Amino acid sequence: MNSDLVAGMAALVGPDAALARPAAAPEVLAVRGDVVVVRVGDVVLKAHEGGTDPVELAGRLRLAADPRLGGLLLPPLLGPEVVAGRVVTAWPLGDPVPQAEPEELPMEAAGRMLAELHRFAATDFAPPVPAAGAWPRMRRAVRDLTLDTGAADLVRRAAATLPDVPAAGTALIHGDWHLGQLVRRDGALRLIDLDDLGVGDPAWDLARPAALHLAGVLDAAAWGRLLGAYHRAGGTGVPRDDPWSALEVPARALVVQMAARALCAAERDGTELNGAQDALLEACARIVSTRAPMRRG
Repeated sequence: MNSDLVAGMAALVGPDAALARPAAAPEVLAVRGDVVVVRVGDVVLKAHEGGTDPVELAGRLRLAADPRLGGLLLPPLLGPEVVAGRVVTAWPLGDPVPQAEPEELPMEAAGRMLAELHRFAATDFAPPVPAAGAWPRMRRAVRDLTLDTGAADLVRRAAATLPDVPAAGTALIHGDWHLGQLVRRDGALRLIDLDDLGVGDPAWDLARPAALHLAGVLDAAAWGRLLGAYHRAGGTGVPRDDPWSALEVPARALVVQMAARALCAAERDGTELNGAQDALLEACARIVSTRAPMRRG
């Protein structure tokens, strides 16, 4: 843990700091790779991935602060700032959605929120509007997988079945959506972690649960609740009569991304893969067995 980074983040909050709040001791909430999340009172500060472009992130924050999205997105309090060489943003504190039995997960609410978000298009906002970061995030996950193991090679072979360029899209999307990106604030659900917010193909916001469903991790009932609520709320990002025609490539990409991240995290932390992560590797094996590598160049 970089104590100078944490101290610098905490220094943004206080009676005489950029965010005028009562003094409080910093509490580290999460460390994910080089991402650090710190709570100071009612403020959550995030040190973003190394290499984050502050100008691009500022464009995403402008979208998040748009009052028309206030019922969907948790708006930023501050940022981007540079602290100890890292890009930092600040957000209101929210209560994470608790991990629960599948039937208790807020799938219907999530589906409605995504449908509402996808109604917005690039033309609804003043330019420049950033492109969603979903595809680059997947590519970074594969690039960062430098292990020389059979499992890592399997993930890279699955990645080789993906196209070089994703399908274009004009809708506003979260870009890295899953249930962990929901918090409750002032009695309502809001979307957080807006590092990849931008214009893109809305199928990407359903790609992670779709991938988990294909891998056998998310049961059919929970998946059906999410997708059904999305369509009932007017979501058009995936066809109602043939959703997999839009979801297949993004879902395959998310299987690859999650498997790559799981292998990197296990190596970094000295841990074994859990059952869900093993299922992702099995899904990679099915991808490799049924899909030829894409021709490049």
